[in-house]
Amino acid sequence: MFTPSPKPPSCPPKAPLAERPLLDVEKANELMRLFEVLASDTRLRLLHAIVLLDEPCMSEIADAVGMKIQAVSNQLRRMVDMGILATKRQGNFVHYRIVDNCITKLIYHGLCLNEETQARSRRRAGAMPSQRHSGGAAS
Repeated sequence: MFTPSPKPPSCPPKAPLAERPLLDVEKANELMRLFEVLASDTRLRLLHAIVLLDEPCMSEIADAVGMKIQAVSNQLRRMVDMGILATKRQGNFVHYRIVDNCITKLIYHGLCLNEETQARSRRRAGAMPSQRHSGGAAS
């Protein structure tokens, strides 16, 4: 019987961003590579499915996102290679888990930011004065 691994460790305490030195080029490039991997609607959906399904095997992930197993396999392999995911073999199945809870938090905060930005845009659009023009000629 499959037993899930312990939950990923939470992010270790770090200095607040405003207290850290300015990113040097090397650190900025490392961060950019991580964001490039995450900047894929497919990979974000796969990561979210892994969170929702709690260490699923590949076929469970493929079913959840409605993709072919080979396409899911290619994306999961890239995230394993980047150290974002880890695998555990259980009989004939390989189960996937997110290595560090920082990834889960990053996706959560990204969703939060997106929802709040959209809400602000809707509020601004609703608060804009009407731009109706009267049928008369301009003076």
